[in-house]
Amino acid sequence: MIGPAHHVGVAVKSLQEALEGYRRLGLEPDFTEEVPSQGVRVAFLRTGGVHVELLESLQADGTIARFIERRGEGLHHLAFACEDIRKEMTRLRQGGFELVDAEPHPGSKGRLVAFVHPRSLHGVLLELVEEPRTRSGRTQRD
Repeated sequence: MIGPAHHVGVAVKSLQEALEGYRRLGLEPDFTEEVPSQGVRVAFLRTGGVHVELLESLQADGTIARFIERRGEGLHHLAFACEDIRKEMTRLRQGGFELVDAEPHPGSKGRLVAFVHPRSLHGVLLELVEEPRTRSGRTQRD
């Protein structure tokens, strides 16, 4: 089943400029990272139990760049944790949800991620996130 909220993704033109604004709010990034498989540079800011993920496109024609071109900077997606992403993807498909991804793919910090199409959720892009497993088989969450 889908677990707790994991993060809120915000598309930005410039990660550096966006971080300046969020720092003025008193938020500092836990980490920044380039995620080549997604074509983005990200910064995760903790705001309690949920992070804000700032996403900057690494390519002029990348997914985030196209999103900003069509809709402007702002809310891009909501993300929820799940224990077994493949099982959750199967459950959602069987429940009539349209998935963007046929298989999960690498996200930041070794996580597996997959997206549910906004058509299935009233215009909201939903990301499923599975944390990497520790040696004991448990997932690790920041």
